[in-house]
Amino acid sequence: MEKNLIQEKSYQFSIRIIKLYQYLKNEKKEYVLSKQILRCGTSIGANTEEAIGGSSQKDFVVKLNISYKEARETHYWLRLLKDTDYIDVVMFDSLIEDCESILKILYKIIETSRLNMNKTKIN
Repeated sequence: MEKNLIQEKSYQFSIRIIKLYQYLKNEKKEYVLSKQILRCGTSIGANTEEAIGGSSQKDFVVKLNISYKEARETHYWLRLLKDTDYIDVVMFDSLIEDCESILKILYKIIETSRLNMNKTKIN
């Protein structure tokens, strides 16, 4: 099965988030924030997978909206981790760039899907 762009990007991002979690837990001995970033950061890909397997166009958009919200939350936690010196600027810049890329792709897919759903209703 061929993976699409958002499916692959969100999966690869989940791997990075898991490695970040391990770093925060093992190196920084940080257990609360690390769990938060783990949950929302990996949820992006999980909800994207659910969207792809959705039962309708509406279900697809609903699940991608959840992915988008989880990506927004991840963006927040990454900023917080940087501003509290749990991660350095280099690590932050790399992760936030990936997160923002995912946000842009999700937003575009959601907007395009909504437009297509509205066109279908009109016709």
